[in-house]
Amino acid sequence: MTEELAFADWLRLREEADGAARAVDLVEQVHRRLPGAGATVIHDLGAGTGSMGRWLAPRLPGPQRWVLHERDDDLLASAVAGLTGVHAADGTPVTVETRRGDLTRLAPADLDGAALVTASALLDMLTVDEVERTVAALVGAGCPALLMISVVGRVRLTPADPLDADLTAAFNDHQRRTVAGRTLLGPDAPAACVAAFTRHGVTVRTRPSPWVLGADRAALALAWLAGWLAAAVEQRPDLAAPAAGYAHRRRADVAAGRLTVVVDHVDLLAGCG
Repeated sequence: MTEELAFADWLRLREEADGAARAVDLVEQVHRRLPGAGATVIHDLGAGTGSMGRWLAPRLPGPQRWVLHERDDDLLASAVAGLTGVHAADGTPVTVETRRGDLTRLAPADLDGAALVTASALLDMLTVDEVERTVAALVGAGCPALLMISVVGRVRLTPADPLDADLTAAFNDHQRRTVAGRTLLGPDAPAACVAAFTRHGVTVRTRPSPWVLGADRAALALAWLAGWLAAAVEQRPDLAAPAAGYAHRRRADVAAGRLTVVVDHVDLLAGCG
């Protein structure tokens, strides 16, 4: 399996949990700001497999034209396929176009004509400078920005384990790692984004959007656990031995239906007054 296909599989696995976590009241505020006539143009940054469009489009009135931004052709094709047949809240078919490019170099001209800009699970992969540029582009576009499912570095596992805190800290440090000269913000990204909008004089509303992974989402809990542990051990190799035992205990908890994982996120709505 290629890295791209593996990532697409991960996006599909998490889609239901993302949808259940997102703050619906922010969508209601967006609804009130949308134009009353003509097609609503919505730009989706880091569209992935199109999950944001599948979740949001039916919650907004049509007609809608979704512009999907991604750097990967296969993901763009998957997103287009996944939005085929999606309708707005009033039954109007949604139309789609794609733009392949580097989201870290976004400019206001790239968002020309947008009535709304959205993103999901994107901010933590940006650097301080990239957040600043992205926010400047969003402010320049002059429309609301709905940025959802951003990690904040808090994880709660029930039942608790003595290794929870060390593994969480190591994972968070891994999220802040430097990759090819880029130091990622990880869980610090939402606060940096709010600060950047505030400097531009733009109001930001925030809402919690936690994943709650219990017995009904065991497959996602196991996949999340594997990735969480791998990142933590990569950051702190000294945790490898204890993490192996921890993984065994946690997999047993999942199999018995007794593990609940709460992964905290935050949703941001900027520019809605």
